Amino acid sequence: MNARLQRFKSSLSNIDMTEGTPWKKLLLFTVPLLIGNVFQQLYSTADMIILGQFVGDNAIAAVGSSMPIFFLIMVLMMGIAMGAGVMVSQYFGAKKREELSYTVGASITVTTILGLAIMIFAPFGTRPLLIAMNTPTAILDDSVLYMNVLLWGILGMAYFNILSGILRGLGDTFSPLLYLAIVSILNVFLNLLLIPGLGLGVWGAAIGTVFAQGLTSLLCLRRLLKMRDVFDMGWKYMRPNKLYITKVLKIGVPSGASQAIFAVAMMIIQPLANEMDNAFPGFLATNMVVMRIDGFVMMPNFSFGNAMTVFAGQNMGAGKIDRMRKGMIQCIAMAVGTSIILVAIMLIFGRYLAGFFTDTQAVIDMSIRMLRILAIGYVIFAANMVVWGIIRGAGDAWTPLWGSLINTVAVRLPTAYLFVHFMGVPDALFYSLLAGWISNAVIGVIAYRLGKWRKMGFVKHNTTTAPP
Repeated sequence: MNARLQRFKSSLSNIDMTEGTPWKKLLLFTVPLLIGNVFQQLYSTADMIILGQFVGDNAIAAVGSSMPIFFLIMVLMMGIAMGAGVMVSQYFGAKKREELSYTVGASITVTTILGLAIMIFAPFGTRPLLIAMNTPTAILDDSVLYMNVLLWGILGMAYFNILSGILRGLGDTFSPLLYLAIVSILNVFLNLLLIPGLGLGVWGAAIGTVFAQGLTSLLCLRRLLKMRDVFDMGWKYMRPNKLYITKVLKIGVPSGASQAIFAVAMMIIQPLANEMDNAFPGFLATNMVVMRIDGFVMMPNFSFGNAMTVFAGQNMGAGKIDRMRKGMIQCIAMAVGTSIILVAIMLIFGRYLAGFFTDTQAVIDMSIRMLRILAIGYVIFAANMVVWGIIRGAGDAWTPLWGSLINTVAVRLPTAYLFVHFMGVPDALFYSLLAGWISNAVIGVIAYRLGKWRKMGFVKHNTTTAPP
């Protein structure tokens, strides 16, 4: 039994995407990634369920109103993690030990510097930003408190993003899964202790999240320190190195900017959501309930997209571009099939899922209506994430940035304000979101067909490949 368990652990800790049947390697990588995302959603959802049941809808709304700002602050960290993951996967695929070691060290150094800067300076801007977004007075103080606690503990979240990204780039999906499982269960107990037990409300939810992410990052670091057979860690590699820091930032900054555009769009649209809440009481709570259910339906989409990024990175490093295209087609089939099943479950059981978060019937009814609007979008989004995954994994971070900018400026924001103006109902914001998903998918297909991503690898090979 122990021998079988050890073989299973080994198969998920050393996944070489450059050999074997593509869909099998992608599935082997995606399943633990997906389970890990389930656990990650678990402790986020536990916050909302416990807050909704023991504090009320205002607590849910307070957390939801603060998230666009926090996401905007985190996007650069997420971009650095994405840049590091792409570089790690390419150097790992090419078996370049020295370059891999410097990449890991540079990524940790950049994350430390940025994390400390955010932790010190960002809390000063939370209240002014929330006020500028027309956050309702009834939830303003709780929103500020929740945001600031997350910012004071941002280093743990930043390290978790970067270290888990590095581990996955090295083909290890087992360790992040195991650590997320442990910490998620712990976080649920912390929520029960801090929210209903000690009556800390949104403060308790934030403390539990910070502690969970911090502990997970320590466990990821412990795992990396044991991988001396793959790369080296030490001060030599963590000292600021202009060459490798520049390479990480070359992908990380446009990747973060791409996410920042999305976050800014959320902040620009948030006042519309706040106005809707005045006209249709319960809309902010509805928005948060939809986001939590959405998180579970979206998980396979992001998981397959991340798996495709690592697959593309390792094969780009190995010079196997034709294999990347074959893997993408197989990955799209798996992603779309999974999405169709989950959307069907969401539509059938959505009312019961919404009931976990709130007892307010109006909020439940509104949540179901919004989820029905988004249903077809989830399937389109599934294929879209895989397409963008191959582009990012190849090392092209600028095309996704321009795609996000065009989509946001030309589609997402105009449709949000136009739909709200002409329709005057909460449904308008979700129709605009659906329009954004569809336009982003069209842009992704065009970007893939243009093929710029084929020339973006960090490891240069003498072989050439004809365009598809």
